[in-house]
Amino acid sequence: MTNRKMNRRSFLSQAAGAVAASTALPAFAIGRPGGSANEKVNVAFIGSGGWIAQQPYQQGCKDENLVAFCDVDRDHCAENMKNWRTSQPFFDDYRVMLDKMHKQIDAIVISTPDHTHFPATLAAMERGIHVYTQKPLAHNIWQTRTLVKAKERYKVMTQMGNQGHAGDGIRKSVEACRAGVIGKVTEVYVHNGGPEMGGRHFANPKTMPPPSSPVPKGLSWDLWVGPAAMRPFYTGYLPYRWRAFYDFGSGMLGDWGCHTFDTPVWALDLEPPTVVECLDRKPSLKGVIPAGSRLKYHFPAKGRRGPVTLYWFDGPQDWGKVGRIEKFGAEHGAHLGRACWIVGSKGMLGCGTHAGEPTILPGDLRKRWKAAPPAQSIPRVSGGSFREWLRAIKGTGPEPGSNFSYSAKLTEIILLGVLAQRFNTRIEWDARNARITNHPELNAFVKEPMRKGWECGEELWA
Repeated sequence: MTNRKMNRRSFLSQAAGAVAASTALPAFAIGRPGGSANEKVNVAFIGSGGWIAQQPYQQGCKDENLVAFCDVDRDHCAENMKNWRTSQPFFDDYRVMLDKMHKQIDAIVISTPDHTHFPATLAAMERGIHVYTQKPLAHNIWQTRTLVKAKERYKVMTQMGNQGHAGDGIRKSVEACRAGVIGKVTEVYVHNGGPEMGGRHFANPKTMPPPSSPVPKGLSWDLWVGPAAMRPFYTGYLPYRWRAFYDFGSGMLGDWGCHTFDTPVWALDLEPPTVVECLDRKPSLKGVIPAGSRLKYHFPAKGRRGPVTLYWFDGPQDWGKVGRIEKFGAEHGAHLGRACWIVGSKGMLGCGTHAGEPTILPGDLRKRWKAAPPAQSIPRVSGGSFREWLRAIKGTGPEPGSNFSYSAKLTEIILLGVLAQRFNTRIEWDARNARITNHPELNAFVKEPMRKGWECGEELWA
């Protein structure tokens, strides 16, 4: 072993002690024979096409060593591969990539459809590879809880892609709520105007199952379906409109909830709810998300905080009748175009879809808050969530804020709402035992079956 490699390993050993909530770091590829140089992380992408892959590339990963790319749709990746002038190995199947190259890969960014997040993430973690997985963390609750077990076992750096969690704005909101600026919180209102059915991101088929089509050249359809039940190809699934189908996506809740719920979940330390009710739902074909819905979450009291009711709205709403707040100068949950309002006994705090800078009402309370804001109790993050994750891998920064211990809980909250919306019902949730108690038949969706050949994760529960 050369002195350079020995020094590098010594550095990593010392740096690991500075990483919060971590007991060990797996070896860098840089510390292995034939590894990289200049203390850069060897990064691979699973999901390499479109804007979703451009995001990690532009926000930190292009400054590391990109060593491999994987995607089931080569044509969809062609533009990125050309623009990035890549010469690295390209794979259709991430399992093949990991089998061949896991010793050369330190970290992987997973930017695939929701239903394949879990198996790809777990396969990387099992090999000691750090993971950044786009939101929502997984497609069902059993998967989210299994990834927490994987984090505990494999000791890798994890991050979910709710990018606002790394911003200054959400920290100001959390500090304000914790300091009691708006008083005791009892209600939260969260909304998003989508989905735009039939638009770029959400399909609106005329029949279910939808009509089959020939599989396009360059697409490995079997790999795209992955752990889900096999079915014929439908042109409306790709490249982005799979989000409208519950078998693959999670609708607006999965697409935006992980961003917009983030502030209240963090600020109020919300645990999974005891009840989620679907108050209203637009009609839709079986297996397809609605064009709009209203949900009501019931969160139990915790510590010195009382119970909290959270309302979710997606699609067009009659704000003259629903989501009424009528306090502190705000009429309803979409007041001032804010995506979230946290309502307390002294005032209310609003934020955007990705958290962002807080708005505090009423005006006199806002003035006092701006003049004397609470002390900064939460460390600030520079450069965004991807760089936060990369620094943690290198041992030069703390564990990422949206690590799987946090983001699994956030995603579980989202997925319970998805089930209530999907089946237009009331969900009574036993969080301790991960069971729906009032509709036991729906527990089949808490832990969905995986197609033969894709089964994984069971060993972590043994």
